Amino acid sequence: MKRRDFVLKSTLISACAGIPFSLQANELFDSGFAVKDFGIQLYSIRADMTKNPKDTLKKLASYGYKYLEGYEGSLGLFWGMSNVEFKKYLDDLGLEMIASHCGETENLESFNKKCDQAAEIGMDYLICPGLPRKLELDIFKSHAQRFNQCGQIAKKNGIKFAYHNHAYSFEKREGIYLQDVLMNGTDPSLVDFEMDIYWVVVAGEDPIKWFDKHPNRFNYCHVKDYLKVDGGKGYESCTLGEGSINFSKILSHGRTKGLKTFIIEQEAYRGTTPLQAAKDNVDYMQNLKA
Repeated sequence: MKRRDFVLKSTLISACAGIPFSLQANELFDSGFAVKDFGIQLYSIRADMTKNPKDTLKKLASYGYKYLEGYEGSLGLFWGMSNVEFKKYLDDLGLEMIASHCGETENLESFNKKCDQAAEIGMDYLICPGLPRKLELDIFKSHAQRFNQCGQIAKKNGIKFAYHNHAYSFEKREGIYLQDVLMNGTDPSLVDFEMDIYWVVVAGEDPIKWFDKHPNRFNYCHVKDYLKVDGGKGYESCTLGEGSINFSKILSHGRTKGLKTFIIEQEAYRGTTPLQAAKDNVDYMQNLKA
């Protein structure tokens, strides 16, 4: 299965032209580079996708998106189309579905079928979007065991499996982070992790420290900004650049620890619409130095 590192492959190749091969990649990265290629989590525009998926996908392509991360809603993984029909529609728009959040990972037979469908159209990952909020060590140990099973099923089908965190997995029980239970209890060859940077910040944790703690485990991330609201009493996600997260610093460091794939996500909108925010987020990412 082709692995996609869509963090400026072409730019890196161009930068390497004429440079001695002894120069290591991280020496190039230290000088900083622009993030050009990235994806969007379709949940960011869920109302538009549910109303008219084909028209909404056309708009995303017109904004400059190339890559998509889906989610499993009322229209299924492929928005009312077969997997092959969906891929053909995306191909015509110049879009590619590289991954999707996937519900019901507890049903391994159903999960196997979804892995087969995802692999058939060249997707890289199916991702568990979250867990029931029963925050106990033994329960999270059982989640880790199930994740290993999901990883084996995904690998058999030629794709990979990952888990997407929320803030609650960074809570401690008996002095142990529940996130550590998942990461230490899973086989790195079978289970990857998608760091939702926003939820790490909400939990009061430092994303950089977690990249250092578990190098090469966070291969995907959600680029989602954090905004304090209601006089600092509340918080929500916002259009990139309007919040307080230093993505340049975090993404740059993450890349040295195995981070490859950047997925925009936004769930709240003040003074704008989801589609306008999706368009504005393209501009932010294209000008971001990491």
